[in-house]
Amino acid sequence: MSSNLPATKLPVGVGIALLAAVLFGISTPFAKLLLGGTSPVLLAGLLYAGSGIGLSLLYFTRRTADEAPLTRKDWPWLAGAVLFGGVIAPVLLMTGLTHTPASSASLLLNLEGVCTSLLAWFVFKENFDRRIFLGMVLIVAGGIVLSWRGGSLSLPLGSLAIAGACLCWGIDNNLTQKVSASNPYQVAAIKGAVAGVVNITIAFCLGAKLPGAAFLGGALLIGFLGYGLSLAFFVLALRHVGTARTGAYFSLAPFVGAVVSVLLLHEPIGFRLLIAAMFMAAGVWLHLTERHEHRHRHERLVHSHRHVHDEHHQHTHAPGVDPAEPHTHEHIHEPLTHEHPHYPDLHHRHTHT
Repeated sequence: MSSNLPATKLPVGVGIALLAAVLFGISTPFAKLLLGGTSPVLLAGLLYAGSGIGLSLLYFTRRTADEAPLTRKDWPWLAGAVLFGGVIAPVLLMTGLTHTPASSASLLLNLEGVCTSLLAWFVFKENFDRRIFLGMVLIVAGGIVLSWRGGSLSLPLGSLAIAGACLCWGIDNNLTQKVSASNPYQVAAIKGAVAGVVNITIAFCLGAKLPGAAFLGGALLIGFLGYGLSLAFFVLALRHVGTARTGAYFSLAPFVGAVVSVLLLHEPIGFRLLIAAMFMAAGVWLHLTERHEHRHRHERLVHSHRHVHDEHHQHTHAPGVDPAEPHTHEHIHEPLTHEHPHYPDLHHRHTHT
């Protein structure tokens, strides 16, 4: 059951998801400043490449030893996420953009959050209630208001291709949740590198030329911060609050980008921005004040991830495990039945009656 009373403490995943949205949102106006210097497809590829290169360096230099590496059972899920999100979706998006007005395209891209949540709820069986559903609707409505530029919205081939890209990204987000216990920097580096290669290849096939060193460095830096770190935080948030809620929080990115555009590019504060702010604020409030609590049973589970010894991690250590917390090692969760407020994190992906 759920109540409207706020939980005593918000999970760390909420803040991480919002930080991911802020980083991605801030990157948009900066990327817009670079658009005059190259094609949109090549710029997208460079941004993704910056993500892959930056996170790879971060992973191999820090080794992020307190995070669990990808295992053999993770690779099929990650391969599916990369295929749908890093290969098929960019191709569909580029195809759609060549046949779709910018106003319709920006509006259609809000479908990613919808696809992510619907797949999480009805295919992957993540829990939700009317409060969470309404919050998601309000956040997406704010994105629609923000991106609407007038005119009519039809569904020709180009629009269907963009809608297909959003569906692929929704699949990508849900498959990535399956590997969210693993090192988020490693996961995000792989996804960024593949998406970068795909988009850059498409751009060169369309006749794009590589820009100068200063432009290249700026694009890679923006990509590392706005796409790379943002994606790593997105993966971390998936671990803590589940796919649908992470997707809903990440849908705030267009609003963040619009606010930064007002400050950075001196764009006017329009009526749409204010209305979008009201919708999104109401949606986030509904999510942040959620309290989902009921008696539930944890089945026996064996896995590895970064953790501290809270009520769900009362286990003994094998010889050689560093007891300092947080730490990472394979551990066993014995069956447990109890009641407390929770989110659909790694340990609460149970069904509801």
